Amino acid sequence: MSENKNSTYQISLPLILCIGVAAGLLIGANIHSRKVITSDSAEIEKLREVMSLVQHEYVDKGKTDAVVEDAITHILSKLDPHSAYIPAKDKIAANEDLKGNFEGIGIEFSIFHDTLVVVAALSGGPSEAVGLRPGDKIIKVDDKVIANTQLTNTDVQKYLKGPKGTKVKIDVQRKGKPSLLSFTIIRDKIPQASVDASYMIDSEIGYIKISRFAQSTHEEFHAALDRLKQEGMKKLILDLQGNPGGYLDQAAEIADEFLAKGNKIVFTKGQESRYNDNIVATEKGDFEKGDLIVLVNEGSASASEIVSGALQDNDRALVVGRRSFGKGLVQRPFDLNDGSEVRLTISRYYTPSGRCIQKPYTDPNDYDKDIIKRYKHGEFFHADSIHFNDTLKYYTTNGRTVYGGGGIMPDYFVPLDTVHNSKYFNELFAANVVREFAFNYAEDNKDRLEKLGFDAFKKSFQVDDAMLGKLVAMGEKEKVKANSKDIAKNKAVFQSYVKAEIARRVWGSQSFYPLFNENNEILQQAVKLFDRIPELNRSKM
Repeated sequence: MSENKNSTYQISLPLILCIGVAAGLLIGANIHSRKVITSDSAEIEKLREVMSLVQHEYVDKGKTDAVVEDAITHILSKLDPHSAYIPAKDKIAANEDLKGNFEGIGIEFSIFHDTLVVVAALSGGPSEAVGLRPGDKIIKVDDKVIANTQLTNTDVQKYLKGPKGTKVKIDVQRKGKPSLLSFTIIRDKIPQASVDASYMIDSEIGYIKISRFAQSTHEEFHAALDRLKQEGMKKLILDLQGNPGGYLDQAAEIADEFLAKGNKIVFTKGQESRYNDNIVATEKGDFEKGDLIVLVNEGSASASEIVSGALQDNDRALVVGRRSFGKGLVQRPFDLNDGSEVRLTISRYYTPSGRCIQKPYTDPNDYDKDIIKRYKHGEFFHADSIHFNDTLKYYTTNGRTVYGGGGIMPDYFVPLDTVHNSKYFNELFAANVVREFAFNYAEDNKDRLEKLGFDAFKKSFQVDDAMLGKLVAMGEKEKVKANSKDIAKNKAVFQSYVKAEIARRVWGSQSFYPLFNENNEILQQAVKLFDRIPELNRSKM
C-alpha cells in the first residue's frame, strides 16, 4: 500500500514549505551497544519519587501511564528538536520509510469524494496477483463499510496494513459491473523505492532523484547509476530536493561513489567517544571522474546534507538550488522494555571542512517556524537575504569559502520557481483535485494513450484549455474557488503538472519526472551550469 501524500499539504503555504516542515525528522546513526546505567543521579531519583507518589498517593487511580508518556515526551522536547519518543503502537509505522519496505496489500491509493480508490496495484504485489485494478473503489474491508465515512489516510493504513501472511477481504465497486466484487488478499512485504527516477536528460547528462535514504537506497542508486552509464552518461545531476534524510551509512556509501579513496566524507562527535566516527571514501567509486551537480533546497536535510556537504567540501560537485534545512544532529534509536522507542541525539555530524551545519535551536518555536521565516524574509527569492557569521567560515579542499551554522548554501543560487507561487494551484493540489482529474483522464483515455506511446506523448500531447476548464470545474465542486488570473499567469505550470500526472497513471512513476522537470527551475538551471565545473578545481586562497 502506498499512501497518498497530497492531503498533507497546507493550502495557505507554498508546497515547498510543507516539505520543509517535515524535513530533518528522519534518523541517521550507526548502531552501537547500549550503555547500562548503574547509578542514579539525584535528579533521576527525584523523578522516580514523584512518579511513585502519583502512582500510590494521588486521589485518582490509573493516571500513571498517561503521566509517564507525557513526561517522556516533554523531557525529550527540552533537549533538541529531533530527540523524540515513539509509543509502541506507532513504532512500526515510524520506521517503515527507512526500512525500504512495509507489510500490506500493495496498492497506491487516493481518497476521492470520501471513497478509497485504487490508483495502481503495485507490480508483483498481492493486490495485483488477485486482479485488483486502477479505478476500483474499495467499499468494504472485512465486511465493514468504509466508503462515505469521512475516511482518512490513517484509517486506510489501519484497515489495509498488517503482518505478512494475514488475510483481508475487500469488496470493490468496478466500473461496468452491477454488483460488488470480492477479493481475499494475503498481505506481504511491499518494497518502497527511494530512488524515484533515473533517466537521460540528453545524450550525455543523466538524472537520478533520491527521495530519502532508506536501507536499500545505495543498492537502488548503484543499479540506476550502472544503467545510465550503459546508456552513455558522462555527466550526472543528483537531485536531493525535498529529501528529509535517513540512514547515515547509506548517505556515506553514495558519497563514496563520487570520491577518491581517502577523501573525508563526514565525521561525528558525541559526549561519549563511542559515538565519534570518521568516515572516509574507500575503494574506487563508480563515478569518481564524471562532472557532477547536486540539487538541494530548504527541504533537503540530514543525510542529504551529508552528501551535498561532502561533495562540496571536496570540490567534487557543484551544489545548485537553495540553502538546505540545517540538521546536523544524529539520532540513535533506543528500545524500551514495553516496545516503545526513544530516538536520542547522540552526536553532531560535521562536513569534511569541519562545518557543523545544524541551525540554532535555542527557541523551539523559532525552530519550527524557520522555513516559513525564510520564505517571508525573502531568502527563497534572493541570495543576498542570507547572512552568514564570519566566525563560521570554512574552506573547501581547493580553498573556496563555505559556511557553517545552518544548512548547506549552494554554489549557485536558484530562486523559488513559479509553481510555488501559485496559490490556486496549491489549493487544487491540497484538495486532491489535480490528482483526481489526471487519474480520471488517464482511465478514460488509457488505450489511446498507450497506443500513442510515451515518447510521442511527451513530444506532442498538450493539456489544452478545454482540459484546464474541466479541472477548474472539478475544483469548484470541491469548493475551491476558481482563479482565472492565477491559472492564466501560471498556465505552463498547470499544463506541465497535469501532463506529468497523466503519464504517471499510464506508464508508471518513472514517466512523471521527465515531464515534471521541464518546469523544475533548479534542474533547468543546473543543466546549463556544467561549464562551471572547472571552477571547483581552481584554488580560491
